[in-house]
Amino acid sequence: MAIKLTTTREQAKTSGVKVLVYGQAGAGKTVLAATTPDHAKTIILSAEAGLLSIADADIPVIVIESIEDLNQAYEWLVNDPQGQTFEWVCLDSISEIAEVVLNAAKRASKDPRAAYGEMQEKVETLIRSFRDLPRNVYFSAKMESYQDDAGVVRYQPMLPGKRLPAGLAYFFDEVFFLRVEKDEHGQPIRYLQTQPDIKYQAKDRSGKLDAAEWPNLAAIAAKIRGEQHQTQVTQPINQNETQGA
Repeated sequence: MAIKLTTTREQAKTSGVKVLVYGQAGAGKTVLAATTPDHAKTIILSAEAGLLSIADADIPVIVIESIEDLNQAYEWLVNDPQGQTFEWVCLDSISEIAEVVLNAAKRASKDPRAAYGEMQEKVETLIRSFRDLPRNVYFSAKMESYQDDAGVVRYQPMLPGKRLPAGLAYFFDEVFFLRVEKDEHGQPIRYLQTQPDIKYQAKDRSGKLDAAEWPNLAAIAAKIRGEQHQTQVTQPINQNETQGA
């Protein structure tokens, strides 16, 4: 019997970086898809209509309007020679994609509870499927608030139902909250929070990221891999670039 022996370092290189980023509307989640190293090797699966903010990046896009679109996109990425050339796959956003799945389940079932159960199963399956692609995968998600048992208001990625949002972070090694704050001049500063606090979910299982990172997928992936990123990121995303993102 032939055993395929590899190392954790090599496995990490071949499996790619998997990132989930959530944040409020207009924070710049869509713009993150334009911070990959090579736009020609990046593809966006878009279930939203907010791509105007990265129109100049000229990144290939697959529009997701149904569960069939999503399944076809996955099969194309896995089996088609052209689909296999993309090094970054960006799902924008998993929140909207889950709504597409839920709407299909509602049309197929008269029982709302059954529809939500079917949606949860299908969304978990598609998250695992895209996450396990042997390339880099970026998931964006909207943000929602909830109150825990102690009455503390917390924030998490938005998905339909109750169980799915609470468990979404467990699917990923890298979960970031896209923060938007203002500097001393009142100008917005955007950065990724990589560590959790009392209000926000976040984690960095690589252990290589700072608690606050500039929103740049190319730089973050290089840092996780222990590589030198060619462009030093010194400025946050510009406010004008994030309108509608």
